[in-house]
Amino acid sequence: VHFVESGGGLVQPGGSLRLSCAASGFTFSNYYMKWYRQAPGKERESVAFISNTGRYTNYADSVKGRFTISRDNAKNTVYLQMNSLKPEDTAVYFCKTDLGPAAGAWGQGTLVTVSA
Repeated sequence: VHFVESGGGLVQPGGSLRLSCAASGFTFSNYYMKWYRQAPGKERESVAFISNTGRYTNYADSVKGRFTISRDNAKNTVYLQMNSLKPEDTAVYFCKTDLGPAAGAWGQGTLVTVSA
């Protein structure tokens, strides 16, 4: 099982980024997916959820209305569109599922830095 996150970088406050996460080694379309983030000195937190079909999504209050999670099951990829970024969004972002054979796996993450 592998998760490979990409798309992070340095962006000014108010800017946008689109993160991607390519999954392999399990039947991606059978499982919900989440995006997590870990800011320096803080615990890892879940920020977005998407059901296996993409029909249902949910967001942490801190990102609701600014972030959008989506997925392409044909490409085994989940995305996170991040708009109106704030300095407090600075973190390493990870994707994963908490179920099935991929439950224990984490990727290397992608670093998002929001700074002027």
